[in-house]
Amino acid sequence: MTARIPNLGCLGRTFNTPGHVAVIDLGNPAEPRSVHYPTYNAACDAVARGLLERGLVAGDRVGVYCSNRLEFLEVFYGAMRAGIVPVMMGILQPKDTIAWIIEQTALKLVFCEQGLKPNLPETTPAVIVDADGETGLSALKRPGDFVPFEPEYDSTAFIAYTSGSTGRPKGALLSHRAHSWVAKTISEDRYFSPEDTMIVAAPLYHKHAMNSIKCVLYGGSTVVLLRKFEAKTYVEAVNRYKPTVTAGVPTIFAMILQQRDLLAGNDYSFVRLATMGGAPASDQLIDSVAELFPNAQINLIFGITETSAALFGRHPEGLARPRHSIGYPIAGNEFRLVGDSDDFGTLHVRGPGMMSGYLNNPEEMARRIDGDGWYNTGDIVRRDKLGWYYFVGRSDDMFTSSGHNIYPAEVELVLERHPDIDQAAVVPAPHETKHTVPYAFVVKRHGSALTENDAQDQVLKNAPPYQYPRKVIFLDALPMTNVGKIDRRFLEAEAARLQKSEAEKEQA
Repeated sequence: MTARIPNLGCLGRTFNTPGHVAVIDLGNPAEPRSVHYPTYNAACDAVARGLLERGLVAGDRVGVYCSNRLEFLEVFYGAMRAGIVPVMMGILQPKDTIAWIIEQTALKLVFCEQGLKPNLPETTPAVIVDADGETGLSALKRPGDFVPFEPEYDSTAFIAYTSGSTGRPKGALLSHRAHSWVAKTISEDRYFSPEDTMIVAAPLYHKHAMNSIKCVLYGGSTVVLLRKFEAKTYVEAVNRYKPTVTAGVPTIFAMILQQRDLLAGNDYSFVRLATMGGAPASDQLIDSVAELFPNAQINLIFGITETSAALFGRHPEGLARPRHSIGYPIAGNEFRLVGDSDDFGTLHVRGPGMMSGYLNNPEEMARRIDGDGWYNTGDIVRRDKLGWYYFVGRSDDMFTSSGHNIYPAEVELVLERHPDIDQAAVVPAPHETKHTVPYAFVVKRHGSALTENDAQDQVLKNAPPYQYPRKVIFLDALPMTNVGKIDRRFLEAEAARLQKSEAEKEQA
């Protein structure tokens, strides 16, 4: 007899103890909305019933187009309980991209905030999640008992759009089967339980935050949900709610640590786990986070939309994870490194957490997945002799200078080891004879007298000479994308502008 496929929307449905808090919505930090599991589950069921009563059927698609809020979770998980496929729509996408996503996915309905509705085509049916009346979410909900949809092997649970750094974003079809396995695997790897509270500020439409929510719901934990990341608000929430788990890209942790006045004198021993993903973290940053959270396990994590975050984790025999490792292979996955060495190259993956494909995009499918089912992640990683993996950088971030391959993350780690450097980003600038050369954008530690020569010497003394930045630009803060990563494309354009300006001055 074939085992039943779990419905991903039912995560958290088994936790229905009165008083057991599921979500604390800090849309207005002065008036937090605290919702218990029974209320949360009843709301998800009410959304599911309301969608079916409106005439939608399993397999239909609805858009979720709003910032981090309780209603996002009710709609996202409620729709899946009915077999209806939620499509995650980035709130910072251009208006024409939103219209394109709506057309490509043939959305029957979009759930959005009042302030975002003008970005929708006029003919798009919408439910306003932050409004009352006939167009509001409350009017759609139909309270009552609900029997969830039973997925088949490859029934799509939800569609997540990739960042689309080149061309249109790609819609990844993610199944109930794959992501129920992902939720179980990463939650158990990270020991989530009803005693945990996790703070989430990354956008819910991005994989990083949604994986955090899966862990919370699978473990019966509590999530403290911020509308967006702001370092001051984040630290204030940590001080108030004392989360046991924190997560973010290294840039976010660096910005948290800069809130020295808010952090000073507080005891953060309640944090048991701090996960960092999306980019390597320097020794200095890891040391600073470890000092701030003295009882926390600090894990670098790795995952991409198409293959999930359930790739690397704890060692099966309990061996300690090396400091900069993204983890040990999780059972069920297969890996190969394509390059000059079996232990260094571009990571290719096969595993149970993989997407079913890209929506209406066979060309990209053929480019990314070969005939044997191996997915090319585009990430450069290395493997040590014990089998631990380490993230080196994105293949599309790598650039060449005089024939040498430069991985920005390696140079950034060297720079960030300097005690007067809080953050660094290295990008290519055009060069007449070397093709490109490294430029570095640096955030100094507060009060530092660090000079450009100091930063350059840090690299010259600790890395190959071709890696040293030919120019160092000091910034108060590095520009960030909407998901909290360094905006490298913006910095590349700025480096090209600076190089051109200098060349014009020399010619004048």
